[in-house]
Amino acid sequence: MDFTSRCTGIVTQTELLTTGVKGADLRGRVPSCPDWTLGMLLRHIGGGHRWAGETVRTRATGFLPDDQLRKLDGDDSGEVPVDWLLEGAHRFADTLLAAGPDRKVWTPLELHGTTSFWARRFANETLIHRADATLAAGTEFAVAEEVALDAVDEWMELDALPQHFEYNPKKRDLLGPGRSLSFEATDADAAWFVDLTGDVIVSSRAHEKAAVTVRASLTDLLLAIYLRKSVHSDGIEISGDKDLLEFWLGYIGFG
Repeated sequence: MDFTSRCTGIVTQTELLTTGVKGADLRGRVPSCPDWTLGMLLRHIGGGHRWAGETVRTRATGFLPDDQLRKLDGDDSGEVPVDWLLEGAHRFADTLLAAGPDRKVWTPLELHGTTSFWARRFANETLIHRADATLAAGTEFAVAEEVALDAVDEWMELDALPQHFEYNPKKRDLLGPGRSLSFEATDADAAWFVDLTGDVIVSSRAHEKAAVTVRASLTDLLLAIYLRKSVHSDGIEISGDKDLLEFWLGYIGFG
C-alpha cells in the first residue's frame, strides 16, 4: 500500500467502524481492552487522530502532550459520536495528504521521521481498534486482504526494532538457539517468519520451517498477532513448540 492509500484508509476504517457500532451501548465493555468501555475506546480513536494530526500539522520536532487519547473518562449514556469520529479522521487524512509522504516530523522511537510513518501507523491503528469495537458491539469484523497484509507487515517490522530492548531489556529473553516462529495464511499467499536465534529479532515475509508454526486465515492471523484473538481459537492450527509461541506472545503487546 502507498501513502495515499493509507491516508484514505484512515477514513475508510473509521467509516466501517462507525457503521459497525451504530446503535451500540457505549457503556459496554471491550473484551480486548477490558479496562475500557466502548465509549472510552471511541474517545481514544478520535483523540488519537487529533493528536497525530496536530503532530503532522505543526511539523512537531518532539513529543506533543497526548492527554486527549490517554484520559478517556466521559459520558457514555448517549449515542455513538459518529460525526465527531468521522470529522477527526477526515481532518487527519487531509492534513497528511497536504503534507505529503516525506515531510519531516517527530515520530516515536526515532522511527523514519516522516509523515509516511503516521499514515501507516494510524491506518493500522484504526483498523485494529475497529476490531476492538466490533468485539464490544458483537458485530462482524472483516478486512480486505491488502489491508490485512500491510497491518501484519508493519507489526512484524515494529516488533523487530532493536530499540525495544532499550525500553524493555527483558525482551532479550526471547532470543535463543533454535527459536523461530512461522505464521502462514491459509486463504492468501502469505507467510511470515520470525527468527529469534541471533542477537536481534529478524522478521521477514517468507515461508520457512520453524520451531512452531501457526496456520489460520489471514484475518485470524492478524487478530492473533495483535492479541485480539486467542491462538487457541477454532480455526487456528498450531504445530511444533507451543511453549515457545506462548512465551513469545507474552512479549509482543502493542497497538
